[in-house]
Amino acid sequence: MTDYRINPMPEPLSPELIQKLRLVQTASVGHFRQWGFMDRRIRPLLRGKRVAGVAVTVAIPGPDSTLLGHALGLLRPGDFVVVDRLGDDRYACWGGGVTASAKAAGAVGAIVDGPCTDLLEIEEADFPMWCRGLSSITAGWYNLGGTMNHPVACGNVPVLAGDVILADEEGVVILPREEANEIADSAIALQDLEKATRLETPAGETSEATQMVLEAIGQKS
Repeated sequence: MTDYRINPMPEPLSPELIQKLRLVQTASVGHFRQWGFMDRRIRPLLRGKRVAGVAVTVAIPGPDSTLLGHALGLLRPGDFVVVDRLGDDRYACWGGGVTASAKAAGAVGAIVDGPCTDLLEIEEADFPMWCRGLSSITAGWYNLGGTMNHPVACGNVPVLAGDVILADEEGVVILPREEANEIADSAIALQDLEKATRLETPAGETSEATQMVLEAIGQKS
């Protein structure tokens, strides 16, 4: 008997939180937080995208994408699809048709821990997509089972349905829902401080960091 395990869809994120997260660079979070970041080999297919959404998790085996097809019919605006390929790196489960369906449903982006296909169609759809590269070998509907909105592993980090996904050109970070607002506030404050510091250091003057290094090695600016 084919084993499918499907939990209810997670609660959507508030528009206020999503709007705030869109101001946050993943690299800013990386200044004060060391966990929750996906493997850096999970890379964006489109440049210049920064998106945030609620994790809808799918785990599907090898050549099969049956459950992903089912998930597409349940997606809502603001959802961010996270696909665990259960270790497979050969079959592309995500291509042009899946992209069109996900975008029509209002999904803000997707991450596949494996390859995708149909790069041109993904680019034409302007759909934010992160994956481990491209493959010409595609998955099909073989009814092999899988899980939806259960815990998964993607990019070597655990992801729970309902987690907050923040992704940009630098990478992908998973934020617990209950911590996301505080993390966003900290990251934005850090970005503002860095911007102010750059503006306050005129060309030709020594920055505070450089001054500290010079003093440590016994030199003066």
